[in-house]
Amino acid sequence: MKAALINAALVGSGGFAGTLFRFGLNGLVQRRVALATFPYGTLAVNLLGCLLIGLLAGLMESRQLLSSELRKFALIGFLGGFTTYSTFSYETFLMIREAEHLRAAANIGAHVVFGLALVWAGYSLTMSR
Repeated sequence: MKAALINAALVGSGGFAGTLFRFGLNGLVQRRVALATFPYGTLAVNLLGCLLIGLLAGLMESRQLLSSELRKFALIGFLGGFTTYSTFSYETFLMIREAEHLRAAANIGAHVVFGLALVWAGYSLTMSR
């Protein structure tokens, strides 16, 4: 029970920090690009999240530098709160690295197609009279 509470605190505090960082960075980038109609802030957050998860995964794999607690805080919590796009990208990268190209393509297609379809469906449900 104690370990579960510690893990929840690590993930939760990391998620809180990641969410605040996403909010701040997104706003900062978007304000820097005056009158932008493209979501540069979201793009910056997602791309930075991908770089960070790649760096952390590389450190974990090549040098075993991250403790279990730091992995929970940083990978699951912080980057989970910062952007789940980084996790999606990392999981797809692992599939490609393992030569599971069909699974990788299916993962990409499912996230993009179903994600957009469900946004449309949810929006349509709230707009119908």
